[in-house]
Amino acid sequence: MIQLNQVVKTYQTAAGQFTALNGIDLKVEQGEFAAVIGKSGSGKSTLLNMLTGIDRPTSGRVTVGGAAVHTLSEGKIAEWRGRTVGLVFQFFQLLPTLTVIENVMLPMDFCSTVPPGKRRQRALQLLERVDIADQADKLPSALSGGQQQRAAIARALANDPPIVVADEPTGNLDSQTAETIYQLFENLTNDGKTVLVVTHEHDLTQRVNRTITLADGLIVEDRVLLSAPELAHV
Repeated sequence: MIQLNQVVKTYQTAAGQFTALNGIDLKVEQGEFAAVIGKSGSGKSTLLNMLTGIDRPTSGRVTVGGAAVHTLSEGKIAEWRGRTVGLVFQFFQLLPTLTVIENVMLPMDFCSTVPPGKRRQRALQLLERVDIADQADKLPSALSGGQQQRAAIARALANDPPIVVADEPTGNLDSQTAETIYQLFENLTNDGKTVLVVTHEHDLTQRVNRTITLADGLIVEDRVLLSAPELAHV
């Protein structure tokens, strides 16, 4: 589902050239629930940007969902991302002037994956799945942080993408709410989706079936805790 081959990413800075990723090889299978961990500056965010097409490698290949992401044009990559990867952010990124259900419908509008007359119904089903259907017509500001993150997950699932990538999704949440969010991710992997979480919270990595540790732009440990098929039957 996700494959990186010898991915290098360098940036030019005032102090000279900085290598954020230094020859990364990585393969993530369908149905895996994996966490990318590491200290600040280890390359976690850069790796996420490679996987989602937000940034491009200096060299190497990035293949996600069968697409050679590093070769796609800017116009093509936006459409590919909308259909293939559901993104969940630490700060939710819900549009404040749209209601919760309108936020969830937005990716459907962008990619035209669902007929216009059925978009609200699908969005409501997704909000029911994350247990906030009763908040559908409220603005995000009226919701708690945990509810906003659930809405963000529902939005990420709008186009039924095979991959969900979450960047520090529980960083602003209390431990009980974080537990609920991770349970939602586990349910997604049970449905066959691939979930990749970037986090610095080592306690939460116990919930995944694989941990990928980065340091100085290198994968220094890749540990499988439980295989994806086994996880689906837990």
